[in-house]
Amino acid sequence: MKALFSKITYFFIIAIALLGVINSPTALVLGFVFTLLFKNPYVAYSQKAFQLFLKISVVGLGFGMYINETIETSKDGLVLTMLSIFLTLTLGYFLARILKLDLKLGHLITSGTAICGGSAIAAISPVIKAKSKTISIALGIVFLLNAIALFVFPAVGHLLHLTQQQFGLWCAIAIHDTSSVVGAALGYGDEALRIATTVKLSRTLWIIPLSIFSMFLFKTKGEKIKIPYFIILFIIAIIINSYAVFPVSVTSLFVVLAKRLLVLTLFLVGSTISVKDIKASGAKPFLFAVILWVFISVFTLLYILC
Repeated sequence: MKALFSKITYFFIIAIALLGVINSPTALVLGFVFTLLFKNPYVAYSQKAFQLFLKISVVGLGFGMYINETIETSKDGLVLTMLSIFLTLTLGYFLARILKLDLKLGHLITSGTAICGGSAIAAISPVIKAKSKTISIALGIVFLLNAIALFVFPAVGHLLHLTQQQFGLWCAIAIHDTSSVVGAALGYGDEALRIATTVKLSRTLWIIPLSIFSMFLFKTKGEKIKIPYFIILFIIAIIINSYAVFPVSVTSLFVVLAKRLLVLTLFLVGSTISVKDIKASGAKPFLFAVILWVFISVFTLLYILC
């Protein structure tokens, strides 16, 4: 009976997410609470689905952007992106040794913090031949911090009276996962959403050089490097919108659907956070991740304000 009720509840939340009844933070909380109250009946499917839905959502958001603005935004965030990645990777390298943390776990958490959360961890883990438990712990910690960021960042943004441009850039650099970056910016404003999405996706491309660096760092060879091809579709969507290939009514519908699909994605992310894995990892990995996150958040905010 409980299993049936959990399935009904699961699909009910999916329905209200797609209908636009709930927002991004609520969806994430519902997913997390659902996992605490019930056992997710579709864990494997949820994990695969949110990766796919996130990519579709991002491509859909491209239909609300214009090529000239996108190029300008990417250029504005380039220096900060390069600097933040370099400093985070350097701090992570030495901090993992100071805390005597498993080096592969430390590198996965650092990679997720420096670039794009779960996507970076998923891309780097086969390159360094990380064990499944190590991957689960890294993902669990990063997803938990993403959940916190979804609530903390908008609150801090309003408290400090950040402009939409400042907030969008801050989100893109300081929040780990693309889903939470877009989710946090979604409620802050359309300009913040455009800037956050553009800068975050240009940041995602750094997975490629990081994968090559990781290969040399851990002395592994012959592993396939994952390239985020969906970014190409995102760029194509921007070009289509820029040259008015489709009527505004159609592209606007794509954007609305993309935003609703993103809300669903955040519910799925919340429903796959493993409290058990996070507890089993102990305090050190969580402390390590928090220090890196606070560093990149404060550094980026000071850089933007100054």
